[in-house]
Amino acid sequence: MTYESNPILDKLPVHLRQFIKPQDYEDYSPIDQAVWRYVMRKNVEYLSKVAHGSYLEGLRKTGISIDHIPNMYGMNRILKEIGWAAVAVDGFIPPSAFMEFQAYNVLVIASDIRQLEHIEYTPAPDIIHEGAGHAPIIANPEYAEYLRRFGEIGCKAISSAKDYELYDAVRHLSIIKEAPGTPEDEITEAEKKIEYLQDNMGEASEMALIRNLHWWTVEYGLIGTVEDPKIYGAGLLSSIGESAWCMTDEVKKMPYSIEAAYLAFDITKPQPQLFVTPDFAYLSQVLEEFANTMALRKGGLEGVRKLIAAQELGTVELSTGLQISGIFDSVIEYDGEPVYIQTKGPTALAYRERELIGHNTEQHHTGFGTPLGKLKGINLAIEDMSPLDLKAYNIYEGETITLEYIGDIKVSGKIITGTRNLKGEIILVTFTGCKVTHKDKLIYDSGEGLYSIAVGVTIESAFNGPADLNSFDLVTHTISSTTIHPDRSEDRIKLEALYGQIRSYREGTNRTISRNKVFKELRENHPQDWLLPVELYELAKSNGDQDFAQEIMEHLETIKLNNPKLGHLIDDGLSLVDSQTTTVS
Repeated sequence: MTYESNPILDKLPVHLRQFIKPQDYEDYSPIDQAVWRYVMRKNVEYLSKVAHGSYLEGLRKTGISIDHIPNMYGMNRILKEIGWAAVAVDGFIPPSAFMEFQAYNVLVIASDIRQLEHIEYTPAPDIIHEGAGHAPIIANPEYAEYLRRFGEIGCKAISSAKDYELYDAVRHLSIIKEAPGTPEDEITEAEKKIEYLQDNMGEASEMALIRNLHWWTVEYGLIGTVEDPKIYGAGLLSSIGESAWCMTDEVKKMPYSIEAAYLAFDITKPQPQLFVTPDFAYLSQVLEEFANTMALRKGGLEGVRKLIAAQELGTVELSTGLQISGIFDSVIEYDGEPVYIQTKGPTALAYRERELIGHNTEQHHTGFGTPLGKLKGINLAIEDMSPLDLKAYNIYEGETITLEYIGDIKVSGKIITGTRNLKGEIILVTFTGCKVTHKDKLIYDSGEGLYSIAVGVTIESAFNGPADLNSFDLVTHTISSTTIHPDRSEDRIKLEALYGQIRSYREGTNRTISRNKVFKELRENHPQDWLLPVELYELAKSNGDQDFAQEIMEHLETIKLNNPKLGHLIDDGLSLVDSQTTTVS
């Protein structure tokens, strides 16, 4: 095991654990710690005015410090008090996996941190976004339940092949954008690919729609009224730039509703509009409204078609409760209803999320097909027949029979046995020497082998993933690219050392360090670095050294002249110091 577990993480299925990686806390450099501290000090100062009240309270409850990047396994000792846990992952993971973690009350945290050069915003998920954005709000019980329920429903959403292609393209862009030295033309090409994919997705899948809901609430949500909104979305809470910009009139504010599911987002650009929910309880109301549109609750022919289009492992649940899990390949329909469904490749049958003995992927390794619906000329469905009814219609062990279904499906063979649920209701009928035809066309011939038909009139539910997680080997995830950790130059290592000295001084672990000598070396050898001078200015002000503070300010003015894009970051840092430090005489 490469991570420290706990009772909540112990409940995670194996296929989710494949995404977890160690946090490697010692890999964070003093510059990384300074980036965290700057963003958090700036955000907390600003967000105390514009964020939902749960934010500041949540920082305290989740043990997130302004001065130190959180050690998430330290966070876990605190998160367990509210029934949650955290794990580290490498950047973006597939949306269904991300949501399934939420269903288990596990917060997924991309453990890398943005570069100093991208201090305001990064398209890559990082620990500022996840730790400082998501974690505090889950201390609110109503919101935490929304997040868990969202994961529970979201991981059942059916995807399309294009969804995964877009996910892979977004992951690739987030990696190369955050990696230092990536050529601009490579970034432009990656952005164009995402734009092309977004414009050519076809009909939006359930996963695409529910990801829109996730984006406009969990990531970029506002709460309150359109006239006076507060921030709760993690993407806004973790972005210095967007948290301020979103409060201006340039960003359109709209009342939150299910219509948000049908408004796509562009991860590469600031959001031109945002949705405002009146309260956290309303989020759950809209989520349930959306869930009612999903194949998870509607089933039927449309649900099977969604699974066929997805070509991913999925499940249908019949009216008897029997569940068929596999990759769905085809459906025969009649009068708007499915009358025969077929999977390809390994398939398993289950009842109430537990695999049926004798019906695993080895028994059905080439697929499984079954008729559905009622028999011709008989009003009573097989699933509603008592033992006496079954015997009266010759659906009985040892009988050779032809069952003719509405929709021109015929099943002929010798009945060997039936499988019943705990209530005694029949859910499978097993034949030998069986032939299945549709309009006199042979669909299946079992020869001397066994063949089982599923008992069920209708498909009540269709959803992503298997019914029983143990039926399939789900530890198969491979990623096309990983987060780039460049080699540090000698110059960079020396700069990190200076940051480390000032950090040690501020925290009182080494008060012998000469701040003037550090500043002199910084000015001579790293003249364009701006964040460490801001930290030195803070120390000078807090120690009442006005001459030193003035010298640092003059140096920062030179940096602003040479690089105007840094001006607002420097000004914000100085303003924060001036408003928060107390001169010591």
